[in-house]
Amino acid sequence: MVGCRCRWISVGSVTVDDWLSETRTSYDTVAVSYARLVRDLLAESPHERAALASFADAVLGAGGGPVADVGCGTGRITAYLHTLGIDAFGIDLSPGMIAVARRDNPELRFEIGSMIDLDLDDASLAGLVAWYSLIHVPDDRIGTVFAHFRRVVRPGGPLLLGFHVGDETTLKTDGYGGLPMNVHVHRRQPAQVATWLRENGFTVESQKTVSSPESRLGGIILGRREP
Repeated sequence: MVGCRCRWISVGSVTVDDWLSETRTSYDTVAVSYARLVRDLLAESPHERAALASFADAVLGAGGGPVADVGCGTGRITAYLHTLGIDAFGIDLSPGMIAVARRDNPELRFEIGSMIDLDLDDASLAGLVAWYSLIHVPDDRIGTVFAHFRRVVRPGGPLLLGFHVGDETTLKTDGYGGLPMNVHVHRRQPAQVATWLRENGFTVESQKTVSSPESRLGGIILGRREP
């Protein structure tokens, strides 16, 4: 992910049956350090702010409504969306991350949950953001995640994704603040992510790559749920 000097170990094709528990434990461990290290990244990332503003305009232009920041971490994107006039709330797998998000943003709503099995009603969201939160999801589970995204977003509602661009999977063991982690990080090409979205009922309105403090090479895709 972003904002730290980490040790990355290249690995081949991997199947991580316990990736959810490893991700949860890792981010529970680094939650406080993570919050400190990434807190101000958006201030240094104008392209990302512009993408979030475009997403917010799309939500408000369609009449507004609740927006989920899925994989919200410590809530910085949720909070930024709130400043743009969005009724945003956060969902994250890690109880530790949610505890910090609630501490730092007591006026906002945060819930523990998994993007693999979103506990949200069908068509209940005006939009959804997954900001660098798909990076630990194995390729063979992306379809499940995007199917849930389509289920919970209203027809015509926007979807904003941020992700690391590349072709490799790496194992991250030295995390934020030098604390231990054990998570696989999947870098993907925007064309592949766009294809997965189309296969799961989304149109792709824009896609671009950027280099910023958020990611050495990041991909940003704005999509929309098909009717």
